[in-house]
Amino acid sequence: MAEFPVHLPSFSCRNCRTPVAFSQDLISKEFWGKSGRAYLFRQAINLVVGEKEEKQLITGLFTIANISCSKCGEVMGWKYLQAYEMREKYKEGMFIIERSKIAKEY
Repeated sequence: MAEFPVHLPSFSCRNCRTPVAFSQDLISKEFWGKSGRAYLFRQAINLVVGEKEEKQLITGLFTIANISCSKCGEVMGWKYLQAYEMREKYKEGMFIIERSKIAKEY
């Protein structure tokens, strides 16, 4: 499990409280996941990246991989591996984490 300074605001797995992302890496709160609202993060930690798959999402075709908490295995969202449309390329390498799966830590 990755170690980081405790004083940095972060988001953790709602199930087991393992830190999964820093507030400073939050890009947008205006995304949608499988279960509702989702956040887009530049980086994430303590996650396991699953098998890649092509998926047609609202904004186009992507190659993505599901991401799970490294401690409890809860599926948290997905990682964008490849975007096929130029206007969506900025998402490559970023993470969608579903709001319902995380808690904010201060």
